[in-house]
Amino acid sequence: MSLMFGKARTCNIVTVPEHEPAECNVVVLGAMGSGKSALTVKFLTKRFISEYDPNLEDTYSSEEIVDQQPVQVKVMDTADQDGPVNCERYLTWASAFIVVYSIDNRCSFEICQQYLETVTLYTKGLQPEAPIILLGNKVDMQRYRQVSQTEGESLALRFGCAFFEVSACLDFPSVQHVFHEAVREVRREAERSLAVRPLYISEDKSLGNLSSAPALMPCYKELPTPATAKLVTVKSSRAQSKRRAPTLTLLKDRFKIF
Repeated sequence: MSLMFGKARTCNIVTVPEHEPAECNVVVLGAMGSGKSALTVKFLTKRFISEYDPNLEDTYSSEEIVDQQPVQVKVMDTADQDGPVNCERYLTWASAFIVVYSIDNRCSFEICQQYLETVTLYTKGLQPEAPIILLGNKVDMQRYRQVSQTEGESLALRFGCAFFEVSACLDFPSVQHVFHEAVREVRREAERSLAVRPLYISEDKSLGNLSSAPALMPCYKELPTPATAKLVTVKSSRAQSKRRAPTLTLLKDRFKIF
């Protein structure tokens, strides 16, 4: 574990063409059965599908408009079997994390605490720091609730992350809001990182010349897509104002969306 967290995040300067939207890599973490895949598919297609292969880890892409700005949102739906083990594949790739538990399953809530500890330990001190969102899923199962909203809020406060409760089964706008909020947090963190960037002063230059120093270029990550993930692009009607209906393609070989 110490070796994993000892690695510095690779950061390369990448020239992004003006016609291409910025990218935001969102990793969805949580125990099996917490609803990670259902949340991901709900965000991408507005549809709810209840059954998934728990051993399959996929990465999807969707063109979104967040606060009138285009962004390519890539979502990794992880398939950890035993909690945060061998997780470097997504720690180094992620721009933001959504840690999910089911409100009707206390065990999933306890496992999500392990994810929060792992992600917080890795991201601490990184610039920009990858934001974390704690997400309680399945509020439609209110009658079977085992984790109170207050407990979720307290855990989020403990780790300094945002907190939401949603239902992948019922509510698309709330699910969309969570993913869009992850994008907003990434943008805010990037702005904060640039605001506190270090200033280096050479001995042979006076302080009066500092105002003429060139601005630092923003630093973007360029990392390969994880070997275990498959990339499927979904272009939604939210990002294509000229089309009357969404174009939904085959998402994997497990199910079809029409």
